[in-house]
Amino acid sequence: MSAARASNNDAPVRVVVAKVGLDGHDRGAKVVARALRDAGMEVIYTGLHNSPEQVVATALAEDADAIGLSILSGAHMTLFPRVLKLLDEADARDIVVFGGGIVPEEDSASLEEQGVSAIFGPGASTQAIAEWVAAHVGPRPKGDTVAEDTASTG
Repeated sequence: MSAARASNNDAPVRVVVAKVGLDGHDRGAKVVARALRDAGMEVIYTGLHNSPEQVVATALAEDADAIGLSILSGAHMTLFPRVLKLLDEADARDIVVFGGGIVPEEDSASLEEQGVSAIFGPGASTQAIAEWVAAHVGPRPKGDTVAEDTASTG
């Protein structure tokens, strides 16, 4: 999960950027998605009104290295833990989960204790987000995909 890990593989970091739940405002998510893409990452933007199940399914199907959730609806204490639980169930906790939106500091601390790697609040610069992702997320080594693991076990 370090920058060194990224240097061991020529593949760019793959990030799923998702809007989860009923939140209908996606301008920030689109701006972050573009900033990550401009920083050389592959970005899969899922659009509005995704369930945690849809987000995790997309991350697994796209062989994502990270999931970036944008939540402005106040449902962060339900939606982030659900995504983490689904990743646990899929044995895919190597996928880094980070997020942004309206999340009070005390909730950010709780979410980080549960496994969310970072929360970016209002006013966070896209450069800071892209730099954080580049420093903390790296592509998984080739041959370390869910599809290949499943195929090899039957």
